[in-house]
Amino acid sequence: MPGPLVVQHRTRRRRALRRRALWTGGELLVTVGLVLLLLVVHQLWWTNREAKAEAREGVAALEREWAASPEESTEPAPRTSPEETSPEAAPSEASQATQPPAPQRQPTPDWSHAYAILTIPALDLRVPVAEGISKTGVLNKGYVGHYPDTQQPGRPGNFAIAGHRNTHGEPFRRLDRLGDGDEIVVETKAAVYTYAVDQTLAQTSAHDTGVIRPVPRSLVHPGRGYREPGYYLTLTTCTPEYTSRYRLVVWGTLRSMRAR
Repeated sequence: MPGPLVVQHRTRRRRALRRRALWTGGELLVTVGLVLLLLVVHQLWWTNREAKAEAREGVAALEREWAASPEESTEPAPRTSPEETSPEAAPSEASQATQPPAPQRQPTPDWSHAYAILTIPALDLRVPVAEGISKTGVLNKGYVGHYPDTQQPGRPGNFAIAGHRNTHGEPFRRLDRLGDGDEIVVETKAAVYTYAVDQTLAQTSAHDTGVIRPVPRSLVHPGRGYREPGYYLTLTTCTPEYTSRYRLVVWGTLRSMRAR
């Protein structure tokens, strides 16, 4: 008869080490998976929850401030209403009509300070507008940010703003759903400006600075944009979703304004 199988101590030790290594590796994978899941939940749910709450409070705070002191406005006053110039006027005539008789130096909004409210009825969106496009100071609060060196609402030129498409309130999540004629309303302490969407650029380079110029026109897609001075609104956000590789651009022109 064959003798009993003898397992040497060295073999048993190797098997034990392998089992321990597999167990430890499995624990590490589970731990990493849980950490990644928590990060995803934080980015996709918690940051949205916090930023949306902060944006709602920002809107409410502005409304309270305007109601408490309607006679004191720190918002740069519009030079003129587009209704004062015929839409059919020649570009040279329109540009002459929009020049103020005696331009005065106007105060500008404080950096990262919310000073306007953006409303897009088609997207059920109502969020504060703050000066600057800092992530920590503006965009991550669920606000939209005004590009420095672009015009203020209602002024001749281009009022350009940016917002997150995903996470941190994602105010521009559904920006791609806007179509020609959709209204975009910008409220300040001084006035309410209504723009209408008339062009969309589905994708362009993140470095396409032409889209926020005074006469907005893409440098990457030269056929998209405008050729004449006017009263423009530009909204930008990242595309495709959950990336920041390209930019989605929506343009509108000022249709009406009224004093508050």
